[in-house]
Amino acid sequence: MHVELKTSFDQDLRVFGHRGVALWYVALAVAAIAAPLVLGTYPVSLLGFVCVYAMAGLGMMLLAGYAGQVSLGHAAFLAAGAYAEAILAAHGWPFPASFLAAGAVAALLGVVIGLPALRMSGIYLAVATLAFAFIVEEVLARWESVTRGNNGFPVPPLSVGPVTIDAEWKLYYLALGLLAVALLGARNLLRSKTGRALMALRDSEIAAQSMGVAIARTKLVAFALSAALTGFAGALYAHKIQFLSPDQFTIVASVELLVLVLVGGLGSLHGAVLGAAFIVALPQAIVLVKGLTGLSAASQAGLDAGVYGIVLIVFMLYEPHGLYGRWVKVRAYLELFPFYRRATFRRQRSYARTERLR
Repeated sequence: MHVELKTSFDQDLRVFGHRGVALWYVALAVAAIAAPLVLGTYPVSLLGFVCVYAMAGLGMMLLAGYAGQVSLGHAAFLAAGAYAEAILAAHGWPFPASFLAAGAVAALLGVVIGLPALRMSGIYLAVATLAFAFIVEEVLARWESVTRGNNGFPVPPLSVGPVTIDAEWKLYYLALGLLAVALLGARNLLRSKTGRALMALRDSEIAAQSMGVAIARTKLVAFALSAALTGFAGALYAHKIQFLSPDQFTIVASVELLVLVLVGGLGSLHGAVLGAAFIVALPQAIVLVKGLTGLSAASQAGLDAGVYGIVLIVFMLYEPHGLYGRWVKVRAYLELFPFYRRATFRRQRSYARTERLR
């Protein structure tokens, strides 16, 4: 049981399933808006990172979770948005224009990689996107006249109209508002014909094509939209970090985004936000444990990466449907109690696509 309980087909087309869900979203929005009023600067900064990673995870979720296309090159789209924002801001572009341009540059790169990927799938597509990420990283390092190479690119201060974003809480509110718009836009996209085509492509290309879905066009749309959202996240990331260098956009960043959607829960917009919170909170928890146990970073080389990897492997083994999948199970348990059956929550076997065709 890893799907929501629904009573009508109209629930798939609604923005909110019912009024109760809308009230929960309102409460969550109030809590998010009030967070800077009760939290310190550092927690607000972490919440800002959650918003940025959630937007990048949303882009990865559209591609991997809804279109079923695996990518190991999303760091390239993040870098494209970040550098485009920094360069255009340095040339005096206002933030709304540079922000949209950053997403457009990333979307163009998404189309560029999507064209040769039309005939690829699975591991071949993953390797192709990985190679693309290496190419973009090398271009950033070598094109010193534009990106300043390994010397780094300082990001100009951010201003939105007459308001200067010179505090963490201001940047948090900006990232939160843009994330809310992105989530609402993604939700409406999934309710449309294009969204249903993406999910049909994920489930079976053969079945989708037999139902009239244009496979090539749908893949290009998936890559473009995914890259655009990741580029928007890159623009916010640039102002969050305030200094860019090619080593920030390595294969590790791409894997981190892929792990984000896996931990949050594939095929769920909520999973992008939950996965972002997990990605941001886990390193902080590791640092806290190290402080309590008296372990030093010098004597425990690689401890962070080792613990991070172990936790993720255990998570994938025992919670394959992610954090949102666990929440769906808990909610279904509460809705059915005391009339639940033990087999209802038994972990289902995951079949490969080749096994489904037998």
